[in-house]
Amino acid sequence: MNDRTPLDELRERVREAVRASPAHDLEKNLQALMGAFFDRFDLASREDLDVHRKLLDRSQAKLVALEARVAELEARKPPG
Repeated sequence: MNDRTPLDELRERVREAVRASPAHDLEKNLQALMGAFFDRFDLASREDLDVHRKLLDRSQAKLVALEARVAELEARKPPG
């Protein structure tokens, strides 16, 4: 059974990269390694989150306006 966490795996890969690479290649290798590591977690960027937050805020405002409009129309409806 493998009890290694994703962070343990990342730590080991960083160690391997440091041992196997000259210093000038280290940054490039670490960027690729970190990118591959975080891709596994299906993370969203801050920019994506901000865009979706704005869309959600606009949708919420439209929903509130529509609910008010429906209530107004229902209040005008004659009984029966």
